[in-house]
Amino acid sequence: MPLDQPTTAFLDLLRSAGGKPLYELPLAEARANMVGGSLQLGAPAEPVESVVDRRIDVPGGTIGLRIHSPVGAAAGGLLPAVLQYHGGGFVLGNLDSHESIARFYCAHAGAVVVSVDYNLAPEHRFPAQVEESYAALRWVADHASELHVDPARVAVAGDSAGGNLATVMCLLSKARGGPRIAAQALLYPVVDFRSHDLYASHQEFGDGNYFLSIKDMDWFRSLYFADATQHADPSASPITATDLSGLPPALVATAGCDPLRDEGRAYADRLAAAGVPVEYRCFDSTIHACASFAGAIPAGREMLAFVADWLRRTMHATRKL
Repeated sequence: MPLDQPTTAFLDLLRSAGGKPLYELPLAEARANMVGGSLQLGAPAEPVESVVDRRIDVPGGTIGLRIHSPVGAAAGGLLPAVLQYHGGGFVLGNLDSHESIARFYCAHAGAVVVSVDYNLAPEHRFPAQVEESYAALRWVADHASELHVDPARVAVAGDSAGGNLATVMCLLSKARGGPRIAAQALLYPVVDFRSHDLYASHQEFGDGNYFLSIKDMDWFRSLYFADATQHADPSASPITATDLSGLPPALVATAGCDPLRDEGRAYADRLAAAGVPVEYRCFDSTIHACASFAGAIPAGREMLAFVADWLRRTMHATRKL
């Protein structure tokens, strides 16, 4: 399916700006551009009851969390929680770049949303982000009462690199005996770092004309990993895990003109084959990161609404009063 008109207009806007490709930018400029673009073109800010920033201890230091509570949270019973892991190739992104997504989930899924500000590569390399993300998951489980959260209804969600971390949390939770994860929502996740040759969509949409390019992905990979021997580790490439059975119910959303489309679908298929309940949808006419630019790309807002509705249905199915 061809790109829809708003997505085409978004890409034309980027081309008209005449800037260098992402992988050629100085790191500080690339980071600033991601935050600025998301703030300018993200979904309009949804109303929430409160937003509180915290810092927590993790292996090797501290990270930030941003806790969003939905309107009316104080008046009801215990709420579900969603840990949000942001995208950006493990190199870009922060709490501000994904604030609009966090607020959208909070408002429309009726959940406390905890955004995780894990440390970025190359200052911190794999598996630092994995262990920091797991520490955040454990912190939410341990502080459920303080957060007014039902510890039996904690979900993980993430886009792109954040989708990778979200599903790796499910693998670690299983391997380490908790904390329990009730659901996983993955938006165009990166789940396989081994080779671009494994997925036709990498070749079809990775030439730089569809926002994310193969050269961008190689740049991210070079900064995230210390060496190539780590690429096939299940904590980096969860699709290589030998046993996916017993993982939480999953939603996988992909974009039709995204290099990561086929690996996202392949992971959804592997989950389903392992007996994991999976809901999969491809938003055919748009690109990678569309949810971050939902103010300019209606398909991105449609994806956010789809995810928030799934989280609401899944997480409110067994409410604990």
